[in-house]
Amino acid sequence: MTGFSGPFRVGDKVQLTGPKARLHTIILEPGKVFHSHRGTIDHDAIVGLPDGSVISNSQGDEYLALRPLLNDYVMSMPRGAAIIYPKDAAQILALGDVFPGATVVEAGVGSGALSLWLLRAIGESGTLKSFERREEFSDIAQANVTSFFGQRPENWSVTVGDLTEALPQTTEEASVDRIILDMLAPWECLDACATALRPGGVIVCYIATVTQLSRVAEAIRATGNFTDPQSSETMVRGWHVEGLAVRPDHRMVAHTGFLLTARRLAPGTILPQLKRRASKTEFSDEDVELWTPGALGERSGTDKKLRKTVRVARSAATHAVAAEEATRAEVDADASSPTDN
Repeated sequence: MTGFSGPFRVGDKVQLTGPKARLHTIILEPGKVFHSHRGTIDHDAIVGLPDGSVISNSQGDEYLALRPLLNDYVMSMPRGAAIIYPKDAAQILALGDVFPGATVVEAGVGSGALSLWLLRAIGESGTLKSFERREEFSDIAQANVTSFFGQRPENWSVTVGDLTEALPQTTEEASVDRIILDMLAPWECLDACATALRPGGVIVCYIATVTQLSRVAEAIRATGNFTDPQSSETMVRGWHVEGLAVRPDHRMVAHTGFLLTARRLAPGTILPQLKRRASKTEFSDEDVELWTPGALGERSGTDKKLRKTVRVARSAATHAVAAEEATRAEVDADASSPTDN
């Protein structure tokens, strides 16, 4: 299973970093060979080495071998839909206060990147319920998650359908601790989310545009079921540090999306009115119409590309499950074999 420490073994994912810092991720298989235009490396030569070793290829070039972190995996796994970047996933876990043992609802599942972070955060004692409208995206996400863990997590379910209809059918009222919405029109699901959330529970919306941000914030206020929403965006800028040459990187990961959070009020509670500075809060029906999903549009890959991504993701998941089962069988065999006195 991913997260194993110690020497590399058959079935492990290994991230090879070449002389020009180019990354290659491979799954160790007996007799297999990693090929690049700079030479080859036998998989068997990596098996047994400690994590963090350096190995030379057939041309003498050195490669650093490490088990990929979750951050590395989500940035390189097959994608059907755009992923939530690690910088935003980290903020979702923090602002949403996702804790071990929590019951979490996620919609939509996309390519499964956020699902992986959430499953790590809630642990084996938690429950993650994911909802996705498109079956192709659901297939890719399930394959990616299975590939990473080496098995499908037993505390994770994926429902294909509209959250507004599916959530009441699969979840009891006031039984959910956290809800994360990554969709085009999260305001359409607020009533269903309010019913499912426990008092004090947190709703987090990942939103792409300022028009969507304004629309969902006003919709949350209008329900009367939540605290006043808080919004933010996260930007990450790396730094170049070599000796006395210390400066910001020329490129940075800037805007990817907005995060909006609010907490569920107890039933019947009326939120005290806050004193606010004068601002433009009026808008017409025509303004709202411009913010609807139809006007915003939804971009997605072609059906042919999605089918190919599904095949790639499922193949990776199959290899990961097979490797995990083989490792378990090997461990069981070692445990049952007689020891020398």
